[in-house]
Amino acid sequence: MPFVTAGDGTEIFYKDWGSGRPVMFHHGWPLSSDDWDAQLLFLVQHGYRVIAHDRRGHGRSAQVGHGHDMDHYAADAAAVVAHLGLRDIVHVGHSTGGGEVARYVARHGAGRVAKAVLIGAVPPLMVQTESNPGGLPVEVFDGFREAVATNRSQFYLDLASGPFYGFNRPGADISQGVIQNWWRQGMTGSAQAHYEGIKAFSETDFTDDLRAIDVPTLIMHGDDDQIVAIADSAEMAVTLVKNARLKVYPGLSHGMCTVNADIINADLLDFIES
Repeated sequence: MPFVTAGDGTEIFYKDWGSGRPVMFHHGWPLSSDDWDAQLLFLVQHGYRVIAHDRRGHGRSAQVGHGHDMDHYAADAAAVVAHLGLRDIVHVGHSTGGGEVARYVARHGAGRVAKAVLIGAVPPLMVQTESNPGGLPVEVFDGFREAVATNRSQFYLDLASGPFYGFNRPGADISQGVIQNWWRQGMTGSAQAHYEGIKAFSETDFTDDLRAIDVPTLIMHGDDDQIVAIADSAEMAVTLVKNARLKVYPGLSHGMCTVNADIINADLLDFIES
């Protein structure tokens, strides 16, 4: 399997399919690059080269006991980019991966990035602070940590079968395959990486990163996202990025890339080709 060695020696797994202009994908917590399969296959069929890596401690990447923070996540993505010699890249990030894209573009992307896409993304800041009163109380994330530490298997089943895909909504078209695939990806990763990653996605302030992004940026968010509320994320982020556009999806969930892949794929393609 293809791996690249990051600066601190961590082995990072990546997929590299197709040929043409490169589009690189950054996955959410606690998943892996497999969460992008619907987008990867679609874009390969439309003549693009797609790259997606497993974040350190997630999926098939090394389960190291250190570096579970956004600076390392972005540096690991940069190692993949450098290893493959990629330029003129469109970077696409979902949820935590949206934060990774913001940090990567701001700190490592000079001369390499063409466009950015943030989907259901966590920036600018999830946790409630004096300067971010609309954020979620830290007790919410403490609950996540407790669930990961005590019974993450059940926690992951509950997330996937409930709010992540909106399967807890009346009349939802529930897919057991989607639920099981989410659980499979989560359980493949390291409990320590997932536990420490909660702090990374919830307490990292991406305000300066967003202000530093100077490439065309599409922000995509479902207005029924129960994981990352649109009012405290996308609607704020679009005011911070110089050249950003927000597209809101009525009634769609945090997991819309999977359960509404046809809609998301068409809009991604339009933006990439624009």
